This record gives sequence, C-alpha cells and structure tokens, in this order.
Amino acid sequence: MNFEAFSLHPQIHAGITQAGYITPTPIQSQAIPPILAGKDVLGLAQTGTGKTAAFGLPILQRLLRGPRGRLRALILSPTRELAEQTHAAITALGRQTGLRSVTIYGGVGAQPQIRALKSGVEIVVACPGRLLDLMAQKAVDLRSVEILVVDEADQMFDMGFMPSIRRILAALPAQRQTLLFSATMPSEIRSFATDLLKDPVTVEVNITRPIETIRHAVYPVDSTQKSEMLLGLLAGVDAGQVLVFTRTKYRARKVAGQLTRAGLSATALHGNLSQSQRQTALDGFRTGKVRILVATDIAARGIDISRISHVINYDIPDTVEAYTHRIGRTGRMAARGTAYTLITSEDSQMVRSIERALGKPLERQKLAGFETVAVMPEVKPSLPPTRTHIHAAGRRAPRPAARAQARRTP
Repeated sequence: MNFEAFSLHPQIHAGITQAGYITPTPIQSQAIPPILAGKDVLGLAQTGTGKTAAFGLPILQRLLRGPRGRLRALILSPTRELAEQTHAAITALGRQTGLRSVTIYGGVGAQPQIRALKSGVEIVVACPGRLLDLMAQKAVDLRSVEILVVDEADQMFDMGFMPSIRRILAALPAQRQTLLFSATMPSEIRSFATDLLKDPVTVEVNITRPIETIRHAVYPVDSTQKSEMLLGLLAGVDAGQVLVFTRTKYRARKVAGQLTRAGLSATALHGNLSQSQRQTALDGFRTGKVRILVATDIAARGIDISRISHVINYDIPDTVEAYTHRIGRTGRMAARGTAYTLITSEDSQMVRSIERALGKPLERQKLAGFETVAVMPEVKPSLPPTRTHIHAAGRRAPRPAARAQARRTP
C-alpha cells in the first residue's frame, strides 16, 4: 500500500512527498480510512510509529472542504514539546493547503497566541491549562470545532488533566468527530474512551511491547559510579545523538554539567527551565549542534528526531509505560536504535516488569572496569537465560584519572 490508496487531495500529496513519506505505517494504514469516513477512532500504537500523520492527514483532507478562518480542529497535547512537534508535522504535511495551525500552551506570553487566533486559524494544538485560560478570556471559541483529537491520553491521565479535559469537552459541539490516540492504554483510559467516543473503531497495533527495532541492554552499576559508567558508555557511541534520562530535574542539570566539563557536547531539558530555554535546548539537539540531551520524562514524548541512535536511562523509570515512551525516542519509523539502562540493586523488580512487557529478558552487559559490580537482577525462571559479556569493540571505560575527576564533580 502507498499513500495514493487513501485518495487524498493533490495538495496533501505534495506535503507527503516533501515530508519524505513513502509507505504508510501500520497505524496509518489502519486508522486513516475510518477517520476519513468520519468515524470516531481509538488508536493504540507504539511510540514512534507515525500516529501524528495518522490523524493529521485525514484532518487536512476534511478541512480542505468547508469554511476557512475559523477553528475547526482541536488537538489536545499533554506537553508543550509534543504540541510543537504536532504543529510542525501538520504544518509540513499541509504546506500546500493554505490551512493554518497555531500552538496554545503556558510558559510564554498569551498575547501572540490571542493575535494568532484572531487572525483566523483552522487548527489549534493546545495544552489544556492555557486553553482553559483563553476560553475564560473569551479569546477562543470552540463552538465551530468539527474534530477533536486527544493525543497521548494515558499521559493526560497521569498528569491530572482529566478534569480540565472534561471542562473543554463541555464547551465543544456534541456533534463532532473524536479521535483518541496513545501508545499505552491503562484500564482507566479505556473507561474514559468509552465515555468519550461514539461507536468507535479501535485500531490496535502491537501496543503491549516497545518497538522491535530497538536493542535493549542493562548495565549493573553501584549508584556511586553511575556518572563514570555513563562516560564509559558514551565513549563507545561513535555516531548519532544520545538522549539520557534522569529521574529528577536536579540530576538532569547535574549530569549535563558533568558531561560538559568532560568535554562532551551536552545540554539539559527539564521543567524548571523557561519555555525559551527549553526551546533552545531542543533546537540545539534537533539541529545536531548539541549531541547529548540529558532530560527528565518531559522529553519522553514529543521529540521526534531521527538521528537519536541511543537512549540511556541513567535512572530506571518508575513504570513500564514510562520505559516504553523513553526508549521510543530511538528506533523510530523502522530505524535501528539502542536502549541502555543503568541498574542498581534496588531496580530488580522494575527490570522484571519491563522483561514481562517485552516478553523476553533484557540483555545483561558489563562495562570494562565495572565487572565486580554484583547487582544483577534475577531473570524470571520462565524466561530463557541471557548471556553476560564485556562491552567490547572500542567501548572503553574512562581512564582512572577520569573516574577520579568524576567522583570529585559535584
């Protein structure tokens, strides 16, 4: 199948060609036809499989017909970064259509957003908090919305957005098309989807496990030696960009500083930064000016950068879903990727949970110079054993002097 099978408008096909899309992904192949037919859709697919185009292309097709200059499609996003990513993708695909999109989120001045709304746009990609603020100011009118998309619904639930979403839903026309997309779908979200969607078509594409193009490995390490091991792992990454995840904002800032002082091109992304600082960090990473981005889970969604070859979990995530979204930043759109996770003796239970979700054991590895660490979590007896071997092929641990320097680094 190719995109011509969907009978999209030539102006949309021009955007598809310019974006470099050739063959639809499974979620696109299965979700686009019912959306074009006007059905409500519950779309579940692994991160990095093209969900934005799966709903973006049918939205553009529908909006080509009908009035211009008024809000007709609303896309709700949990984070500013994802909102910008979605806006950029739809703008690129619809470049030849003349349809206009704007992002609405907090952390920046509201006046430019209000002016953009007044100028007449057809698509709004919004975070719920700022959208409610503008609704209270009568700066945005949702009565003409024909299509609602709730993107990354599971994260919306985790971040406590559901009361805000219900307030937004109350301001929308009852007669509309509603699309709900996510990479994971806890039972609470399924219940919400049942209330939100009318006679939906469910499209479910391998959501139970992360993308198969990603190689997974864990490295046992004492918690006091994580910085040294990270430097050793980075020394073995010869090409591509690296996304490093930490559990806290403080640690993201600290680790990025350590890498910079070690002579590596690194920056931090976390919630304590202003929107302009967050955008600068992302732009530097996206353009390749910065090779290593150290981030909290704020970067687990909404970052679509094809050059990310490695994701390194400096701290193991708290949930299997978070692991899925983190490592989904690499191996996107059928590319190959690698996910490393540094594990301590306290991480055994989460490692086993991740293995159950993957349906196979995580590959155990050791980095040269750290062989004496004895914190290898046991594999479930029902799973086949894995091999343990030394990191090889030019992947060297830091020299003793570098290790000593890492210990002294605050």
